[in-house]
Amino acid sequence: MKKSKVIMIGAGLANMAAAVYLIQEGRWNGEQITFYSLDDHGSNDGAPTETVTDEYWNKNHPLENQKGYVARGGRMLNYRTYVDLMDLLDRIPSATEPHMTAAEDTRDFDAKHRTFDKARLLEGGKGIIDGGHLGLNNKDRVLLTKLIAMPDSEEEKLDNVSISEYFKDDPHFFETNFWFMWETTFAFRLQSSAQELRRYMHQMIYEFTQIEHLVGVNRTRYNQYESIMLPLVNYLKDQGCHIVLNRLVTDWEFKETTMQDEITVTGLKMTNTETNEEEFVPVDDDTAVIFTNGSITDSATLGDFETPAPENMDYGAASSLWKKASERFYNVGNPDKFFADRNASEWVSFTLTTRDHILLNEITRITTQIPGNALNSFVSTSPITPLGQKDVNMSIVVHHQPHFTTQKPNETVIWGYFLYPRRRGEFVDKQYIKMNGKEMLQELIGQLSKVDPGPGNIRDKEAEIMASVINNVPVYMPYASALFNNRAKTDRPKVIPQHSTNLAFTGEFVEQPYQMVFTEQSAVRSGEIAAFHFAGIPMSRLVPNPRYDKDLKTLARAAKKMFLYDIHF
Repeated sequence: MKKSKVIMIGAGLANMAAAVYLIQEGRWNGEQITFYSLDDHGSNDGAPTETVTDEYWNKNHPLENQKGYVARGGRMLNYRTYVDLMDLLDRIPSATEPHMTAAEDTRDFDAKHRTFDKARLLEGGKGIIDGGHLGLNNKDRVLLTKLIAMPDSEEEKLDNVSISEYFKDDPHFFETNFWFMWETTFAFRLQSSAQELRRYMHQMIYEFTQIEHLVGVNRTRYNQYESIMLPLVNYLKDQGCHIVLNRLVTDWEFKETTMQDEITVTGLKMTNTETNEEEFVPVDDDTAVIFTNGSITDSATLGDFETPAPENMDYGAASSLWKKASERFYNVGNPDKFFADRNASEWVSFTLTTRDHILLNEITRITTQIPGNALNSFVSTSPITPLGQKDVNMSIVVHHQPHFTTQKPNETVIWGYFLYPRRRGEFVDKQYIKMNGKEMLQELIGQLSKVDPGPGNIRDKEAEIMASVINNVPVYMPYASALFNNRAKTDRPKVIPQHSTNLAFTGEFVEQPYQMVFTEQSAVRSGEIAAFHFAGIPMSRLVPNPRYDKDLKTLARAAKKMFLYDIHF
């Protein structure tokens, strides 16, 4: 139903994308668009710690003691698949590079700093592992082939089937180089949805031939806030959009109608988090409401070098509002599938800032590659999974430096994460979730030392490395992998639910054909669909999406890699 105004609940990538398409394709004036949000970045963050406004951080850390940088997560791009994102970024100016669009900025940087990871997997006692040898046996191949060959019309067969359940008769799969690389590149867990794994297999099938080097990965010049979100914020402000921050939308007012299925929002209740005052915003007949119904960084908490990140038990700001809608309407999904099982969704990450490049130089020496090319996984040789198998202990991303525009030439910023935060460290006898920033760095040095034997070991420089630390900020994210949680198709709402007159859902917790969640691509696509719907633009004008799973040459190359190149261990 065509509208003339819109209220955006949330100011993350999906809703900002919707605003750009409303302005440029729908010919709307920016003043017709109002955002209500806690922040202006969603999960695409990155900032000096003195600008962080996280309540859990600031409660215990006076501003004068904050230092270093923090990013809760990191983003990898892929031009071949992220076509809607690149279309969006081509529509707005870069925030850092004059006379370039944000897309030209990213392409320019990426062309000069191509990814080629020579140390994708590191294992204690073995050093750099040749990830090109996927380690698959015939049973692994058969199950993967069935997953890839499954047509879209049969995808419901994987409703409520986890990855571990799909491979329950093939535990060997979880000890292959292929799984270690796929797991850590895309952040799948054993409990994650096999349905989501299938979608990645379909849309990223070409990665079979190159995942050991990550040559398909493209990166922005700086962190995702300065290279993706800030250009959007600047553009939308210039267009006259109203971006009202520090607002937590807490409840809905819906139209009372004899049509019980009709979904019509008539008002929004919200809290001004700066003043704690309650506010009500009416929604008239000409106004659409576009709602990002979940966030992977909701309820995240921060620690520091001496303090672990506390565990926040909140259900989540966006998902709490989604739950209230789901309690009234049957066709807007089931948020509990994603936000009531932390065992399947939680991560711990860390952002390390040092005042010199001693650690960076050691990583360069051990991995034999320059910064900016590496996404390294450290594989344990001891059985630590519930199935008694070896698995990845931790992963780090060594960005091209500087990763922030305000970073000094002598400073290094490195990001890392623990996919299973309840596991215990090998060098610090604690669960990762209980470690402070210092202990996480000690665990990292220990893991690196396992693949760096002999004289000149990185441990010889441990004191120097510790002395170089400005800060190491642990971040606990209870819902980082929630979008991969085991679910059925109906557990996520469609962008435009049936019988909705003015409400759309966007982001990573909506159901879209063929799209992979946990990507900037799916977020932008959802916003684009919502914008086209309310602006009355035919869906035939959406950015065309490639289907590599339908390309015979791509499939043939993947099959060759899977069946002919591989060598048994």
